[in-house]
Amino acid sequence: MRYKTVTDADRRVTAAIAVFSAEKGVSEYQLMIQLTENGLPLQEQLKSVFSFLEDIRKNDLHNAAIVFRRVFLSDAANQLESLLHHLPENRNNISIIEQPPLNGAKIALWAYLQTGAEVSEPCSSGLYGVRHGKYLHLWKGAVISPENDSGTQMNTLLNDYIAQLKEHNCTLAGNCIRTWIFVRDIDVNYAGIVKARRERFAENGLTGKTHYIASTGIGGRHADPKATVAFDAYAVKGLESEQIRYLHAKSHLNATCEYGVTFERGTCIRYGDRRHIFISGTASIDNKGKIVHEGDVGKQAVRMIENVKALLGEAGCETDDIAHIIVYLRDMADYTTVGDIVEKHFPDMPKLILLAPICRPGWLVEMECFAIGKDYNASFDPL
Repeated sequence: MRYKTVTDADRRVTAAIAVFSAEKGVSEYQLMIQLTENGLPLQEQLKSVFSFLEDIRKNDLHNAAIVFRRVFLSDAANQLESLLHHLPENRNNISIIEQPPLNGAKIALWAYLQTGAEVSEPCSSGLYGVRHGKYLHLWKGAVISPENDSGTQMNTLLNDYIAQLKEHNCTLAGNCIRTWIFVRDIDVNYAGIVKARRERFAENGLTGKTHYIASTGIGGRHADPKATVAFDAYAVKGLESEQIRYLHAKSHLNATCEYGVTFERGTCIRYGDRRHIFISGTASIDNKGKIVHEGDVGKQAVRMIENVKALLGEAGCETDDIAHIIVYLRDMADYTTVGDIVEKHFPDMPKLILLAPICRPGWLVEMECFAIGKDYNASFDPL
């Protein structure tokens, strides 16, 4: 992985970029774009971020196609309308969530770009398709179902997604690789989501004896005040079962089903020329399912990073293979402490630190990451 940082001419905004290039085939880019001048009005912040992304795409990234974006806002209810003026009509590959950037800006952006991608118009199913050879990558961004309680909303979102996958001859168990579940007032509403997910998963062949899906369940707010849950998902059509490996790091972490939740700690996808590693939201936890270093955010951050490194190691990767990191904090007062630790361990990687409560109050900090490792396996088609 190569890393570089680019700043705009006005020094208002900066992009940390991870670059993965294969000898032949697809190059991949992960960008985290943040404001460096945070006192600007919202419209100027939005213009700076999105125009900078387009400049980088054309001038630094070989006109690569935008595969997926997530926009992080500080106040979605008041900022969404302005944001939508800066976005194209095709928004299936865009996620918008209120998780305030802790550098003080109103907006931050994660963008995933690739060369050689056949990017479709929105599929009739409502998913967003990106094709590479035999593989069809299906993205879904920030959908909601503003009805009743959190469990009912989660039920509806999963049932709708299952139906959308079916239109592509895909299934939740066979094709979904990664989900993100954003929960308003997570301390109150998470239990309903856990129950609904467990029930829908069991009905669709996802159990402790089979496998689950890499996921992050985290505090976040949609602009619609009736929406308790927002949902992002990523699936791949064309994979063989041998290409998918689930990561456990049993020396450091327990199986999630041991404390009643249903997600994988991490998933590794092997292509003929690379590996994609999806590390779920990971906190300071031990292999008994207990919180480690209760009340000490600095020590929790160190243990969190140790757990992530163990999962990466199981996939044959190291921290230098990380393409992006997202860190979530319950308390903005911990920003400097955690920021210093994260910077020490991951000085060059694209990363964001956001205000987003974790699903158990005792966890003060959580991180997820995506990594790309080199691979050479003639048994599988390259990306």
